[in-house]
Amino acid sequence: MPEEAEVDTDKLREAIDDELERKASALLRGIALTTALFAAFAAIASLEAGASVNEALALKTEAARLQGEASDQWAYYQAKGLKVALVDAQKAVWAAFDKPPPAALAASAERYAADQAQGRAKAEALERERDRRTAEADALMHRHHFFAQAVALLQVAIALGAVAALTRRRAAWFGSIVLALVGCGVFAGAFLQ
Repeated sequence: MPEEAEVDTDKLREAIDDELERKASALLRGIALTTALFAAFAAIASLEAGASVNEALALKTEAARLQGEASDQWAYYQAKGLKVALVDAQKAVWAAFDKPPPAALAASAERYAADQAQGRAKAEALERERDRRTAEADALMHRHHFFAQAVALLQVAIALGAVAALTRRRAAWFGSIVLALVGCGVFAGAFLQ
């Protein structure tokens, strides 16, 4: 009977292990590279989210200041209106005694009415500016939400990449890539807002 060929199983096992290690090493390098890219995009999205919310808060603060100034102008408007009403009441007293009111009363009434109109114009201009800043802040907050969602998606993709590296499962890595692509799409969409 012919003698069976001896196969050196130790060398075969080493060759198989080397091949598996080489493939695992390539997989891990790919996972590491994509995860690093995801982390970079997440950092940029996080910075954009922070910048947009900070700018929105500054605009809201400015809008509140403008509202205070507009309220002051409306109070000025009302005060001048009260002064006009007082002058009109004084004129009525003079008229009740069938006497002509002094010319100074008419001049005061005209001056108060002009001041009142000026106060109204300033208050309305301040309110328009307040509304413009509020709308701009609201748009920035809307944009901030997109950046925040992109950060969340990218962070989950990074975590899934870590799971893929630990388990050496390509499916987890592909899932990580898909999530990151969605996150990058949301990130890009934030710039279009």
